[in-house]
Amino acid sequence: MNLLLLDEADLESGDRARVRGRRARHVVEVLRAAPGNRIAVGLLGGPTGEAEILSVSPDLVLLELHLGSEPPPPSPISLLLALPRPKILRKVLQAVASMGVKRVALLGTYRVEKSYFGSPLLEPEAMEREIRLGLEQGKDTRPPVVTLHRFFKPFIEDDLDAVFPPERLRRLLAHPAAPGLLDAVSPGGTAAVVAIGPEGGFTPYEAASMTARGFAPFSLGPRPLRVDVAVPFAVGQAEQWLFSAAGR
Repeated sequence: MNLLLLDEADLESGDRARVRGRRARHVVEVLRAAPGNRIAVGLLGGPTGEAEILSVSPDLVLLELHLGSEPPPPSPISLLLALPRPKILRKVLQAVASMGVKRVALLGTYRVEKSYFGSPLLEPEAMEREIRLGLEQGKDTRPPVVTLHRFFKPFIEDDLDAVFPPERLRRLLAHPAAPGLLDAVSPGGTAAVVAIGPEGGFTPYEAASMTARGFAPFSLGPRPLRVDVAVPFAVGQAEQWLFSAAGR
């Protein structure tokens, strides 16, 4: 935990906060913080800063807050991601939150097992837990918006433009059958959405449907990657591609 993430419910009058449970135990057992020490804190959806430890007990920590800094800037990359198996999704949610990705659409495709949609991890409270862990890692306070879309064709034909407006986001398709790497795609724009398929990739029909709607295909290289590896790899490449095009 690089940032103690607070909720509005933790706040008391003035500039004080109380935390219990997992977060309090982390402060006591992992950070080994004592009264007088300062730790990094942030308010969910709000500012970051420091807090002075006023008192500690095994399951309760009292803090005096000194907030006023902005969290890190968001990533310019959004994700359209074929729903991975639950064990991998847990890692992906933490990773995207820690990298500052602010919009993720999880999509059912032909190669996505239908049973994945029944996973308890898709419950809002369960996804929120994983996202919070990622925010704590990345010292961020602003969680990504995660939406679930069960069927490929209705989403691509009816919902794609509303979720990922083409006038605001360059569309990129990470696809094993693409002929070249991302640097072969002509640059443009200041933000992008990257589509990443399931392990094995999108089907030819799915890839063709996305290409017809402006997704430029590119390869992540010759090695097959698990989704939890492909996501940060693709986000990093796309960010560098945008920054290079902008001369940054």
